[in-house]
Amino acid sequence: MISLKVIARLLDYPEQALFDHQQALIEALEPASELDLHHSAQLILFIRRLCARPLLDVQADYCELFDRGRATSLLLFEHVHGESRDRGQAMVDLMAQYRAAGLEIDSRELPDFLPLYLEYLASRSGEQAREGLQDIAPILALLGARLLQRESPYAVLFELLLALSGSEVQAQALETQVAKEARDDTPQALDAVWEEEQIRFLGEQPGCGSDRQTAHQRRFAGAVAPQYLDLAATAPKGR
Repeated sequence: MISLKVIARLLDYPEQALFDHQQALIEALEPASELDLHHSAQLILFIRRLCARPLLDVQADYCELFDRGRATSLLLFEHVHGESRDRGQAMVDLMAQYRAAGLEIDSRELPDFLPLYLEYLASRSGEQAREGLQDIAPILALLGARLLQRESPYAVLFELLLALSGSEVQAQALETQVAKEARDDTPQALDAVWEEEQIRFLGEQPGCGSDRQTAHQRRFAGAVAPQYLDLAATAPKGR
């Protein structure tokens, strides 16, 4: 699916090369039969609007949106495993999946980085790509709902990914859940996390009986809503 490669590029950190080759991206979508006319038009409009802005502004907005706080992190396992030990094994399993497909990733990227995962799916057959998207559809819907709440233009990319997956999971179904969440990217929330880390660094001694998961839950208590995915809330109704 060429559209997956294009979306992967758009979800990666914006560089000058993206702006220089915007027309090539648009032309690459012409034979992309997996997108209907409406979705294709949405994607092209996103590219044109993104690249019409100053690059430095786009880069600043990207960092503010995806690198500040955890709620809109593009690291997939952040939304399922958090800091638990299960995340490490999930990383190992995903790396093995990439290697089995003959792919090696750059050491700078974690295997669960969404643009990287989309690049991998783009190299698979159409059926395999859809199955891979269905595997992460609840995460895509959660991210899409949070981006919609923040009125981010990036929300449309998650709408397109869900459409490509063929999944019945939709971001709109999570609007109520997301509306109840505390923002984790505000100065107050970030300060609370930093202050708790300082206290732990200076005062917490080994053997106090708290593991990493407990520390994580305490660190965010009262300051940030849990960012872990409630899979039950994403299940299609009427099933």
